[in-house]
Amino acid sequence: MNYSKKTVKDVEVSGKKVLLRCDFNVPQDKATGAITDDKRIVAALPTIQYLLDQNAAVIACSHLGKPKEGPDPKLSLAPVAKRLSELLGRAVIMAADVVGPDAQAKATALQPGQIMLLENTRFEKGETKNDPALAKAMAGMAQVYVSDAFGAVHRAHASTAGVAGYLPAVSGFLIQKELEIIGGALASPKRPLVAILGGSKVSSKIGVINNLLEIADTIIIGGGMAYTFSAAQGGKVGDSLLEEDWKDYANEMVKKAADKGVKLLLPTDTVIANAFAADAESRVVKTGEIPDGWQGLDIGPETVKLYCDAVKDAGTVIWNGPMGVFEFPAFAKGTEAVAEALSQTHAITIIGGGDSAAAVQQLGYADKMTHISTGGGASLEFMEGKELPGVACLLDA
Repeated sequence: MNYSKKTVKDVEVSGKKVLLRCDFNVPQDKATGAITDDKRIVAALPTIQYLLDQNAAVIACSHLGKPKEGPDPKLSLAPVAKRLSELLGRAVIMAADVVGPDAQAKATALQPGQIMLLENTRFEKGETKNDPALAKAMAGMAQVYVSDAFGAVHRAHASTAGVAGYLPAVSGFLIQKELEIIGGALASPKRPLVAILGGSKVSSKIGVINNLLEIADTIIIGGGMAYTFSAAQGGKVGDSLLEEDWKDYANEMVKKAADKGVKLLLPTDTVIANAFAADAESRVVKTGEIPDGWQGLDIGPETVKLYCDAVKDAGTVIWNGPMGVFEFPAFAKGTEAVAEALSQTHAITIIGGGDSAAAVQQLGYADKMTHISTGGGASLEFMEGKELPGVACLLDA
């Protein structure tokens, strides 16, 4: 995939209507609907402000949640419009639909320097099917398309890819940064390149491990998926998370790493518990020596030292997935130690969204990282080397 794409600065937007795809898929309080974390709205502000400063008329759009049967008042973007208006210090006109009469009338009346927000794109059934009629109707309201929703670029939906078939399509500043930093790390990393992969399942990280074995100098494995590697090598994993069907694959990866001269680091000890619970009894054992009735919930102290030492002299570190069940304080020490080690290294540090991003933010190390991706699924597919439909559709620089 070509990572070098035209940006909003490469097209004339003054006096034009611009369809801007944002990622306003924000968490909300289930009872009140109040936005509990506005980071994604804040992340969109630089591109929005630039467009308004350039005298564009901005038609913003986004999905929110997964509406089952068309419009659902609980998943309306109205609270987002209210918060966006507060952050911008100006009125955000809210449309009652996506391409219906209200959206069309408001888009037609929209003046340069004004901003409106379409209703949840997924209220239209054709959105997730990348329906050409919907894409054409959305594109028909504007003269330029700007994509700035990195969290959604791995999906070929009408608002993320389809509209680019009808309008000149460029990236906003958020996507530009993701492409430059993650794309740069994959294409020409500052070495040594260390990849830290955690999370629960080997099966969900296959593509990433495979792709990184081609470019990384060191790959570190933690989290639940480490137990599949351990079992594959004849270890006893007790009641730990285990993907029996992926043991052969785990052994293939170990062999491939050896053949390519890539250091593959696996845990040497593990913190085990007698139940999957925050207050479970716990102790440390050697990897592959977990008794029946016990399960591994974090990397052990010896492994923590091994992994932290491995990132000290790195040039670039990519981290995706926690080292243990970091939601339970007793089993968060591995994840905390890795986050702290990354905060102290001089390497370019890239956190691949999702749980790793949450951990880094929770622990207060966010400002010490070079880049925290705004899209968990998108950054994962990016690291797999997959083509991202919402990026491929943009004009090449």
